[in-house]
Amino acid sequence: MEDQYTIAEAKNRLPSIVHCVEKGPSVKLTRRGRPVAVLVSIEEYECLHRQKGNFWTSLQLVRKNIEDHDFEISDMDFDGIREKAPGREFGFS
Repeated sequence: MEDQYTIAEAKNRLPSIVHCVEKGPSVKLTRRGRPVAVLVSIEEYECLHRQKGNFWTSLQLVRKNIEDHDFEISDMDFDGIREKAPGREFGFS
């Protein structure tokens, strides 16, 4: 469970709060009882802000890995993946 402090409490206890955040969960900061900010460790911050590639970049990376490691993919690798049933009946009411 994350801790919660008012901004005034956090101001007075900042060094100990930062020490706790480095080891564990994030801390919510509140103003007049409402959450307004969150203090997180640098590891968590970097994880949240890590660049995520788009589909095309990810596809190119997969293709390069396949090429570099001499993987062979055949149609048999995809057998049984797709459901061949026609699906469910649907009607507008």
